[in-house]
Amino acid sequence: AAPRPAHGCGSGALLGRFGVLLQALLALCAFSTLMLKRFKEPKAERRPWRIWFYDTSKQAIGAVFIHFANVFLSDLTEEDPCSLYLINFILDATLGMLLIWLGVKVVSWIVQHKKYTYLVFGEYGDPPQAAAWIGQCILYLLIMVFEKTVISLVLLIPGWTKLQQMLLGYIPNPQLELVLVMFVVPFIVNAIMFWVVDSLIMRKYKQKDTLDINGSIETPRARRTEESQVLLSPDMDFDQSESDQDVSGLRGTNQKMKQPSYQVVI
Repeated sequence: AAPRPAHGCGSGALLGRFGVLLQALLALCAFSTLMLKRFKEPKAERRPWRIWFYDTSKQAIGAVFIHFANVFLSDLTEEDPCSLYLINFILDATLGMLLIWLGVKVVSWIVQHKKYTYLVFGEYGDPPQAAAWIGQCILYLLIMVFEKTVISLVLLIPGWTKLQQMLLGYIPNPQLELVLVMFVVPFIVNAIMFWVVDSLIMRKYKQKDTLDINGSIETPRARRTEESQVLLSPDMDFDQSESDQDVSGLRGTNQKMKQPSYQVVI
């Protein structure tokens, strides 16, 4: 095997003591953005803590899976693991974000088509059911597995070595490279990703009345239209019946006026 380059972090640096400390600090700072997002929501639409935990824990499970998958893939070769981790992370934040959005849309369509009410992202029942949360976590984890599989296939395309040298080849200090790769860049990108994905999988305020008891999908606009038709239909029938009686009465009067009179002369 070819020796590792002089610059960059060495083998096992991502899971070393300093690397683990950076990852714990990253997790704390990144998920604090989700708490900030909750407090930024209007008070009338703000999620209870239990619903917020159900929503954000799905992202936590997916982020942990993606993180350790990137660490594992970055240490498979003799290349600089820090630069490989950064390439994986950049692909997750760009192409992977598109794949996550596509996966959420496809899964949501299938779930609504099959009328699996408790598998709709953000819907946990009233009161919230842990079984619904577990089912949604499994669905989201499957989306993460699909995303990471596609990203791993993209990394098989030759030419990524030059990009590795361009990204971190000019940094001589391994610890500084580790801080940039494991904390600075992931914190900025993760904060954006968590915010966007949370908006995708949370229960929308405007859709709170879309699920009826039978599990069928019904929008508030359609419900208001149906109610207005029900309210208007008796008056319309009454007016129509009255108009029909008036027309029939007029027709009967005209027919009486038009009928000729006969007299019998003896």
